[in-house]
Amino acid sequence: MVIVVTGGTSGIGNAICNYLFSKGNRVYSLARRDFSDGNIVYLKCDITKKQEIINCFTEIYEKEKCIDVVINNAGMGISGALEYHSELELDKIINVNLKGTIMISQIAIPYLRESKGKIINIGSVAGELAIPFQTMYSVTKAGVHAFSAALQNELRPFGIKVVCLMPGDTKTSFTANREKNETNSFYGSRIEKSITKMEKDERNGTDPLKVAKVVYKVIKSKNPKTMIAIGANYKMFVFIKKILPIKFVQYVLYKIYG
Repeated sequence: MVIVVTGGTSGIGNAICNYLFSKGNRVYSLARRDFSDGNIVYLKCDITKKQEIINCFTEIYEKEKCIDVVINNAGMGISGALEYHSELELDKIINVNLKGTIMISQIAIPYLRESKGKIINIGSVAGELAIPFQTMYSVTKAGVHAFSAALQNELRPFGIKVVCLMPGDTKTSFTANREKNETNSFYGSRIEKSITKMEKDERNGTDPLKVAKVVYKVIKSKNPKTMIAIGANYKMFVFIKKILPIKFVQYVLYKIYG
């Protein structure tokens, strides 16, 4: 299979690229920075710029004559109180996490219609259980979830499958790379405590290889679910959120992160 992955230079994306390559696939990664590890073909691409995406897909298709799977993995985080996020910060996280996913999928659809392929979007449990002080991350990942569900029904008649994976805390460089807005006039120690808790959970989180293995299972499945939480604990959290009163769920999240 010919597989395109965004953000494959580190973290979950890099684990996905290498695991899929080990299974005999031809893997291309689109990323903003130059990178090489000998196995994956890395194409420099800013996923917030449509023409760069078009150029990369054209190049891949001309070489391979097909594209079977597209994995929207590229993402970023910004922590801090929403009150102090600049317009530039808001635009940046929306463009990378949501708009980039949408544009990649737009451009991929004609190729995947031909191959009856799959779009796999990397969402987050934080899109289901919204976390204070990383509000915009939760907002953009919730958007990816809604986008995936709607697009699945748009593309169903063409045989294209759309799947959204929802990892929980995962041990990657994402933690260190998260941008922090440390402006704080009214929130006291709450921001620092929340981010410290979140980062501790991430550093003790799931190995990204586990996410890569779920991606591979989805690729091999004829009829995968549209929304898949990764890890027994996170599946339970998402399920509990659906059955418990929202007021109670919000209270628990507030006590942990708020």
